[in-house]
Amino acid sequence: MKFGKVILYVADVEASLAFYQQAFGLKTRFIPEAGYGEVHAGDTTISVASFSAGQGHLPEGYRCTPPPPSDVSVEIALVSDAVDDDFARAVDAGATPLQQPAAQPWGQTVSYLRTPDGTVIDLSSPPAWG
Repeated sequence: MKFGKVILYVADVEASLAFYQQAFGLKTRFIPEAGYGEVHAGDTTISVASFSAGQGHLPEGYRCTPPPPSDVSVEIALVSDAVDDDFARAVDAGATPLQQPAAQPWGQTVSYLRTPDGTVIDLSSPPAWG
């Protein structure tokens, strides 16, 4: 068993893909007729799909509502060798800063952002133990 990908349901797939490319330089692939796209992030994929695509996958148990700014339903961790620079670029691309980059006692620099579609990003340096 291995982790394949995560799918984020969003209001605007193209805008979400553009954000990940602009903010983090991640390559994207978009399938307009499917309301679906992918961001290639190292060994895994972050997928984004429209709320209507999500409804098609889970018609009985899916509510198409983006979370209010105070609600968090998922957090994605991205690892960077240049957290300060990448944090600033993400904010310039439209992310909301939640916690500025800060060195932690265990050796990582850790920061948090909220993407324009509401996803929380843990943007950190590589862990010292990994």
